[in-house]
Amino acid sequence: MKRIAFLDYVRVFACFLVMVVHASENFYPGPGATDMAGPQSYLASEADRLWVSVYDGFSRMAVPLFMIVSAYLLVPTGKGQTMGQFYRKRFKRVLPPFLVFLVLYSTLPLLWGQLDAATAGRDLSRLLLNFPTLGGHLWFMYPLIGLYLFIPVISPWLRQATARQERWFIGLFLLSTCIPYLNRWCGEVWGQCFWNEYHMLWNFSGYLGYLVLAHYIRVHLTWSRRTRLWAGLALMLTGAAATILSFYVQAVPGVVHATPVIEVGWAFCTINCVATTAGTFLLFTRIRQSEPPRWVADLSKRSYGMYLMHIFWLGLWVTVFKDTLALPSVAAIPAIAATTFVSCYATAKLVSLVPGSKWVIG
Repeated sequence: MKRIAFLDYVRVFACFLVMVVHASENFYPGPGATDMAGPQSYLASEADRLWVSVYDGFSRMAVPLFMIVSAYLLVPTGKGQTMGQFYRKRFKRVLPPFLVFLVLYSTLPLLWGQLDAATAGRDLSRLLLNFPTLGGHLWFMYPLIGLYLFIPVISPWLRQATARQERWFIGLFLLSTCIPYLNRWCGEVWGQCFWNEYHMLWNFSGYLGYLVLAHYIRVHLTWSRRTRLWAGLALMLTGAAATILSFYVQAVPGVVHATPVIEVGWAFCTINCVATTAGTFLLFTRIRQSEPPRWVADLSKRSYGMYLMHIFWLGLWVTVFKDTLALPSVAAIPAIAATTFVSCYATAKLVSLVPGSKWVIG
């Protein structure tokens, strides 16, 4: 498949933003937590409140950007391609590295005392059920795999759907992204109750909406580069501002907060996150290069392995910049993210030189 230059830029950008998110989480762990955010959150100062809000809030588009890139490339499936052929091709690429890192996160931290034998044993026994204790970032793989499972199902409809029909789907998806706020302000809505979480728009909600949005942009959107610039900027800036403020106004320093409460606007399928993601993606579609620079293409190729391994490196750089050097959050967060990014790329590049490395880092 011929490379699409702007998608390589998106992958690299999204990969870096994932590391910014996880670097930021080290600045609001709750009581008893030693590193990243857990069920409870605590911000030590007004400066941490501001810079966690800005860095982490802006970077919340990372996961949806990865979803859109996958959908842009894979939807609909090729004509004549069977469901089995699609699954074999996709899962042969993503599952072996994923399984390798499930095991690594369940065992490797034993070497430096971050994990005890009992926890490691429990994690290993549950590998077919969920991600391990120290591999929380691997949650992303499960909805991604779910999206892959659904692509052959929705592809026949997308091949024949009109632009108006897809806009109708996207409109219902956007309405569904308002439900977290409706739940906060109005309580249960549209059939939700303690025995039923499947509200009226359930079938139009979640990452499937990003899949249809990606297809619509690729096939039906005919905006000029100028229109994409101004529409993209407006969506990105408005969405990012709302995402940042949603955390900032709630995260009062010196108070223990319930993480799901203060992060309500950081959920990936909220209207503000969709706006940020769509706007940013539109800006990247303006790139006209037929081929990306070699370094961008190489970073893009390594991005999956970099994502899988980055938590191993992140902890080291948190120790350096947050603990040893005690940099303020305004400087520590980007420093942690940047050095983690470079370290992961260097590691992935070295591993890629080993025969059979695709089974480890993709």
